[in-house]
Amino acid sequence: MELPDELKNLYRHWNKHISKSTNKAQLTDVIHDQRLSQDVSYFITERMSIWSRRNVGKPAPYTQDPILSQFRFCNILRELDKQTIEYHQLLLPLRDDFALWLLNMFYARMVARPATVRDAGLLSFDMAENERILRNLRQHAKPVYGTPYVFPVSTILRSATPTREEFITRHLPSVMAQVANEISSWDQESVLAGVSKILPVFGFNHEFLWTEVLIDVAYQYPDKVDLFAPFPIGPGAAPTLRRISQTKDPSNVVYNLGQLQISSGLYYGETPVVLSAENWEGVCCEFRKYTNLSNGKGRRRIYRQS
Repeated sequence: MELPDELKNLYRHWNKHISKSTNKAQLTDVIHDQRLSQDVSYFITERMSIWSRRNVGKPAPYTQDPILSQFRFCNILRELDKQTIEYHQLLLPLRDDFALWLLNMFYARMVARPATVRDAGLLSFDMAENERILRNLRQHAKPVYGTPYVFPVSTILRSATPTREEFITRHLPSVMAQVANEISSWDQESVLAGVSKILPVFGFNHEFLWTEVLIDVAYQYPDKVDLFAPFPIGPGAAPTLRRISQTKDPSNVVYNLGQLQISSGLYYGETPVVLSAENWEGVCCEFRKYTNLSNGKGRRRIYRQS
């Protein structure tokens, strides 16, 4: 399926994510267990087909797979996730001011609820203006925060900004220009290395949130961050990656998978959009959920058609 024009224009990284290879690489080049390779390939293809059918307005059911039809799964490409699209649309007017865009993307990912960000307003580097955002967050009707990205409140309790609202409106604007300067010096940095460079400047060990935000940076400023480089591995993806290789570093396994340039099923013009190391980390996480549910285990997040 061709990428929708809306998504072509929303993100600026597609030229780095389309196939430039004439190699006939196979998934079995990295996933040597042929059955596992077939199962992973099926999961990717069927999950993308579900997204494509929904996107063009076809009626349900979108799949005959008993697991994929009943339970919720993230998209194969994070760029297709509703919340990611909403945040990048909201911050589109700020793209020419990297520091301001970065400040508000971290804020958005920390809140994890687009309605709250829209209602409370965007942050600035004017601390007096941010006091208005602080009041808005404090007075906002519940729920204020979403759940996709869990913010570790315990890390800020003994700081000068001990609440989420104070941390957002006072700490973030005080350090984000310095973080933006650090990232601006990068040339195709990996997320894995980039997070370790940011944390000392940022002042708090929010590794997971910065991993998420650096993915967003790569979508809009692809010269700074390379999503095909070795990538941090979350606990959700680790079991699948151990099945693929018990001896290799999982960050390098997703790197090797990204180098295969396996098609995502989407096209930019006539050229396939290929799966990056970042995409493969997400695929491995969702495949673990699929495998567990197929075996009658795992968290049962029921899919309900909106």
